[in-house]
Amino acid sequence: QVHLVESGGGLVQAGGSLRLSCAASHSVYAMGWFRQAPGKEREFVVAIDYESEKIYYADSVKGRFTISRDNTNNAVHLQMNALKPEDTAVYYCTTSFQIARMVNGDIDYWGQGTQVTVSS
Repeated sequence: QVHLVESGGGLVQAGGSLRLSCAASHSVYAMGWFRQAPGKEREFVVAIDYESEKIYYADSVKGRFTISRDNTNNAVHLQMNALKPEDTAVYYCTTSFQIARMVNGDIDYWGQGTQVTVSS
């Protein structure tokens, strides 16, 4: 069992920035983020492998979001810049044993989620 704890969500104006963090209870392979906006299905945001060699972003966040990994602390961070109202969602930290599975939505463990709200 892997426990994931997110932090860093909040309210920000459009164009602003937020940094999300996620700490895992154990060393895991692929880590990443999904999000779910009100009335919509959960969607993939970003995934990173253990070596930080493979990183995949959803087209909607490319160039604005940056993921990084700290394996010493079993943590991953998501720097979100140039935020838009459509980025408003609950963001979930995720992990999978294969990064390809994560990109396809096959997730082994989910965090409890953290709310990100972007006002216009």
